[in-house]
Amino acid sequence: VVKLGELAQINFTFEDREGTARFNGEDTVALQVVKRKGYNLIDTVNLVKETLEVSKSKWPQELQAAIEVGTSNDQSRVVGSMVSQLEGSVLTAIALVMIVVLSALGSRAALLVGFAIPTSFLLCFAFLALMGISISNIVMFGLILAVGMLVDGAIVVVEYADKRIKEGTGPMHAYVEAAQRMFWPIVSSTATTLCAFLPMLFWPGVPGEFMGMLPVTLIFVLSASLVVALIYLPVMGGVTGRISRTFEGASRALRMIAPWWLRAVLVPVSMWGMFAGAMQMLNPSYLLAEGTAPMAGVLFGGLVFTLASFAASITLSSVKVEREEQEVAPGYHHTPFGHVIKFIAGNPVMPVVTIAAVGFAIMTVFSMFSENNYGVEFFVDSEPEQATAYVRARGNISLHEKDEMVRAAEEVILQHHAVINVFSFAGDGGLNTDSSGAQLPPDTIGQVQFEIIPWEERPTESEPLDGWFGGLLSKYLGFEKKVIAEEYDGNTVIDELNAMLGELPGFEIEVRALAQGPASGKPVHLRLRGDGWEDLTEATLAAREKFENTPGLILIEDSLPLPGIDWQINVDVEKAGRYGADVATVGAMVQLVTRGILLDTMRVDSSDEEIEIRVRLPEQDRVLSTLDNLKVRTSDGLVPLSNFVTRQPVPKLAQINRIGQERFYDVKADVEPGLNKVVIEDADSGEMSRLAVLKELPEGAAETGDTLVAPNGKTMQLMQLTGAESFDAVLAALDNGAKISPVNPNERIAVITEWLETDPLPRSIGWEWTGDQEEQEESGAFLSKAFAGALALMFVILLAQFNSFYNSVLVLLAVVLSTTGVLIGMMVMQQPFSIIMTGTGIVALAGIVVNNNIVLIDTYQEFSQQMPRIEAIIRTAEARIRPVLLTTITTMAGLTPMMFGVSLDFINGGYSIDSPTALWWKQLATAVVFGLGIATVLTLVVTPSLLSIRVWFSTYMRALGRMLSRITRGRSSRIAQDSKLFKKARQLPTTEIQWVEDAAPERSEGDAVSEEDEPQPPAPSGRLRAAE
Repeated sequence: VVKLGELAQINFTFEDREGTARFNGEDTVALQVVKRKGYNLIDTVNLVKETLEVSKSKWPQELQAAIEVGTSNDQSRVVGSMVSQLEGSVLTAIALVMIVVLSALGSRAALLVGFAIPTSFLLCFAFLALMGISISNIVMFGLILAVGMLVDGAIVVVEYADKRIKEGTGPMHAYVEAAQRMFWPIVSSTATTLCAFLPMLFWPGVPGEFMGMLPVTLIFVLSASLVVALIYLPVMGGVTGRISRTFEGASRALRMIAPWWLRAVLVPVSMWGMFAGAMQMLNPSYLLAEGTAPMAGVLFGGLVFTLASFAASITLSSVKVEREEQEVAPGYHHTPFGHVIKFIAGNPVMPVVTIAAVGFAIMTVFSMFSENNYGVEFFVDSEPEQATAYVRARGNISLHEKDEMVRAAEEVILQHHAVINVFSFAGDGGLNTDSSGAQLPPDTIGQVQFEIIPWEERPTESEPLDGWFGGLLSKYLGFEKKVIAEEYDGNTVIDELNAMLGELPGFEIEVRALAQGPASGKPVHLRLRGDGWEDLTEATLAAREKFENTPGLILIEDSLPLPGIDWQINVDVEKAGRYGADVATVGAMVQLVTRGILLDTMRVDSSDEEIEIRVRLPEQDRVLSTLDNLKVRTSDGLVPLSNFVTRQPVPKLAQINRIGQERFYDVKADVEPGLNKVVIEDADSGEMSRLAVLKELPEGAAETGDTLVAPNGKTMQLMQLTGAESFDAVLAALDNGAKISPVNPNERIAVITEWLETDPLPRSIGWEWTGDQEEQEESGAFLSKAFAGALALMFVILLAQFNSFYNSVLVLLAVVLSTTGVLIGMMVMQQPFSIIMTGTGIVALAGIVVNNNIVLIDTYQEFSQQMPRIEAIIRTAEARIRPVLLTTITTMAGLTPMMFGVSLDFINGGYSIDSPTALWWKQLATAVVFGLGIATVLTLVVTPSLLSIRVWFSTYMRALGRMLSRITRGRSSRIAQDSKLFKKARQLPTTEIQWVEDAAPERSEGDAVSEEDEPQPPAPSGRLRAAE
């Protein structure tokens, strides 16, 4: 018996290494943790860290001292920072809304309106909890967007009740009457707003999954605000109205015992108490010691807030300067805005002139936007904080060679001053996945994942404010903003690393930022389909060549099979049979040269899994040439394998991809930043033609070739002439009105599409744009359908409320006005049109801007039953301008900080400008703020004009009908006699009623009024006389 140990060396060792990993240059073993869908990311990371600490505590002391344990690529920090900034934005929006309401309606009304915000949020959180929806950044922004809208119903109710109280109605009766009178306007306005977000629930694809919680949050919180405005608020208003009598008594007492300066000092003290109480409810340790129980902190904060609110109401009333009574002449007096509306609607000409002027302004805006837009993009380009460098190479490369290539890239990245953590791996390790949200390049041999210094910790520098208004503030008032130093900007870091890594010879390196939002990889993604293998390969090569010759396209890749060879072992079965050898024996000999022959498995105490026992040749003999020297035992003795075994190189087996039973190949590319195009409009056809492609040069860069200075002051270098004959022709075109606009993926796709439409590919090959472009087209088509569906639902609701086709269409005209405002906002803020963010803003605006028209037309229909219609139009504009402006300003105020990228940190102190979170929502906020603001201003003029046009048209049509009747039927007809009588009646003098006020009768001491009774307006006393 010959033992195995006598023939071979037996080692207890690991399997062959298939990959390498390092963290900050040191060898490491990494465990990648991926969160399941639907679970909280921050809680998951905290649980992982707790589990890690518990496991580490059980290690021996020597092992704990020898091994360093840490984490990298922690996305919970980014998400936590984003949520924290959004929390600050929510509080900022609430504060601004409260300031607007406080300045317009007073302290008591402001407190009532402010009551609607936390109550609606609380009900919204309850709905989300019942649905099993966790709080995310999308939910947080939904709350920011809703802050200004959810107080609309409360403002309308409080404003109407406040008006009735000033007329003498008691608080309880006034709020009940306000809820009854404004019930249907509030219900219909909320319903139309919900109609805008309802279709967004069916948004398909990755963008729909990403933005899906925004309409859910808005539907929940606006529904809650409807309940608060119509049920809770009237009750609270009536109760606080009675309590306010006590406050008024306390205010009068304070005014008597304390001087004015002391009362003025108490105002900011009480306001600070309200702020401290609110912050205590948010942060239990704000006023109390660390470790305070959350519930105790919330209760204490609520008590402080309530007491401070009472104190604020008393002190504000005590410092208010009483106005002297003024004598008011009898009769109704129009306000300045009423005189403006009277000038517009009081004659049949001005309404037509007004509508024509507004229409001309709208057409001018659309024309200006078509010439001065900043392009179209799929999603917002946010600053990255994490990125991955893909090391790409082709051929039969050993693990050692792969590791050396990855190590070379790793050393370059580690030397960059803005990089803090670097994790690299090479080979076929389990971490060889793509964290950037896209498909891994097929020739990737390793990755280097790195983190940039967190946004909050980067050095800053001062810059003037953006925009023309910001420029004025910076120039004359010295305002500046703190921005991240350019060398620490995430995009700048990635560009610098791309340039440095591109100098490494022998392999290609591609750096991608971690995906932000619903992005799916490289934006330019062409898919070629066909059944013919040769035609498909030819088309792919042609498309790749076009990509490489198109300026601005970089990091080009395709899915063609990678070049490589496999060694195929051929056994001549007939010849092997002659020697008495079988295929199984030959296969075992081949295994000796490769992985080894599996003999058995065994279990050991140091492992939970079975250990394989394999027999193979020494490492120096595990090469293909060894097969020529091996001999196999047969019945005829030892026979060389080379007698009946041959080997030959064959092309490496490729992966075959199919879609719809058709083979396909992909060609992908990224777009180089800083590219611009020179375009000019054809005078005859009106089409825009491209003349040249320019590249923006960084400051201090050496100028090579033809350069020019753009209108924005940037130096640009000529990259390619696309329509002009020479660089001088480009300069001449710029002098004659040519425009310079940025190059984005959509523009480059249009260039490639023009080439594809010339049929350069074989006829059997089809093509389509996929990836981001496919998602963009799908999202654009859906948002268009959602916009149309929202308008249809709104029209049904408006038709049911107004019972008038004309008035319903008139309300929806505000949507066109809001779109005009969106375009103006994009030009003023110099923003591209984002399919997801700006498109969502336009759809959301459709439900928001109609609320102003609903309030105006509902009031007009009520007034028109009591007075002439032209006068009803004027009175409507005067009566509803305050609630219309209030609801508009509150919505705009809530989103204005986000539009400028400002976020205040109320808990830890400080502020931030243009943070990565703010950049996400900047375009959506800009769309809502500008769209709503401009639409409201135009609505206050356009709606009265269109209503008056209808009145004047019907009036003249009836007059024309009567005139025709007199002509056709003669003077003796009934119609002619009635017309003559009506003309004489109009010439009669009208009765004038004058009210002469006498002194009010004194109340006897025996008269008593119950405090529970509502005060009624005083009975009229005086003489009524009529004069002809």
